[in-house]
Amino acid sequence: MTEATLFLPGLSPVGGKDITATFDGGQLSSDGGVLIMREIEKRLGIATILSRHVPDARDQGRIVHTHTDMIRARMFAIASGYEDCDDIDALRIDPVFKMACGRRPETGKDLMSQPTLSRLENAPSWRDLARMGLGMIDMFCASFRRVPDRIMLDIDDTDDPAHGQQDLILFNSHAGGYCFQPIHIFEAGSGKPVLSLLRPGKRPSGEEAAQVLRHVIAGIRSNWPRAEIMVRGDSHYATPEVLDLLDEKRCTYILGLATNSRLAKIAHPWSEDAAMRRVLSKEEKARRFQQTTYQARSWSRPRKIIARAEATSMGADVRFVVTNLPGTAKVLYEKVYCARGRMENMIKDMKLYTRSDRTSCHRWEANQFRLFLHMAAYWLLLSLRKAAPRRSLWRTATFETLRRAFLKIAVRIEELKSRIKVAFPSAYPHAPVFALLAGVIATRGP
Repeated sequence: MTEATLFLPGLSPVGGKDITATFDGGQLSSDGGVLIMREIEKRLGIATILSRHVPDARDQGRIVHTHTDMIRARMFAIASGYEDCDDIDALRIDPVFKMACGRRPETGKDLMSQPTLSRLENAPSWRDLARMGLGMIDMFCASFRRVPDRIMLDIDDTDDPAHGQQDLILFNSHAGGYCFQPIHIFEAGSGKPVLSLLRPGKRPSGEEAAQVLRHVIAGIRSNWPRAEIMVRGDSHYATPEVLDLLDEKRCTYILGLATNSRLAKIAHPWSEDAAMRRVLSKEEKARRFQQTTYQARSWSRPRKIIARAEATSMGADVRFVVTNLPGTAKVLYEKVYCARGRMENMIKDMKLYTRSDRTSCHRWEANQFRLFLHMAAYWLLLSLRKAAPRRSLWRTATFETLRRAFLKIAVRIEELKSRIKVAFPSAYPHAPVFALLAGVIATRGP
């Protein structure tokens, strides 16, 4: 018996001709751009870095899906917009995803199922995850063609809503519910992720922040002993523990500083001066910058602080930063500290476009492993964006724009005797740019 071919009913005629639509197009995929993701992953080696720290107690003679293949499939799916683990059940026969994992599109074995991936997510212990984190720091350093003279680390945390009763969740009044509050660290100049750490839904203490930075700085210094490291962050990272650590490690820093009564008293003359200048100049606002030496009661020594006093029709406002950088107050505040706003875009790329908040497992270890997978997907999309011409619109495009333009491409796959033929649409509008990206990625090598 032969099975009847399904058809799509109810289509209206076009130009006086009936439309016949059947499901017999052959090996097709709507994610042709994943093939270029495969080349990026081969160059970075993310799947190998993560899989080498996952314990494998399976019978090696009966293994069909290696941990490396499973991690590859998962990160390619996340980068393509399939952020849920059970999306793999629908993609396991997709010819492009099979090819991206090194399998033939027709005769190769299908990809793994969701239960297999769930077992993988729950396999690593906290020690294995710590080694993965250090491995990601090493990969970050290896991604630079030459050792930079200095790097700037932006550190911040963000809310991650909880999904039921999970390890580490806490009620956070600012976020308005139960959540995690992961810490993210990015390199400001390149936008490359350094570390993403899942933690309880509360503000990190000074001791905790210092512990995280200690491991990150040690990991970078083990690769780049002479590189200058600068740390930039919000006011709740300007704790005695963090400041002492950065001084000890000979790192430069510029951190926000929360206002207190003593600082307000110090800045009062500057606020009055800014208000007076606004009145005399008849401008909408007036700013004044000052720097002085200040030592909080909990600090081990005096440090340089910068005050920005601003007067508007709404009144006067004063903001402070603490730093050990040389330079004028205005330049340090406006050009160096305020530039940390770009960090918000990096966190948005991670949360919104790789959906890193899909931390719905019960165990912390499984959720941290998921966060590493989303971090890996971020690496793939960031590398695709950096392969674009420097002055093109694609260099500043969002991950979603890149995904729709270069990943969501319909392709026909034909497995021949000696080769695999991939046919992209003739009417694909971004064909020249796509070919350019593939060439740039290929020339960079593994």
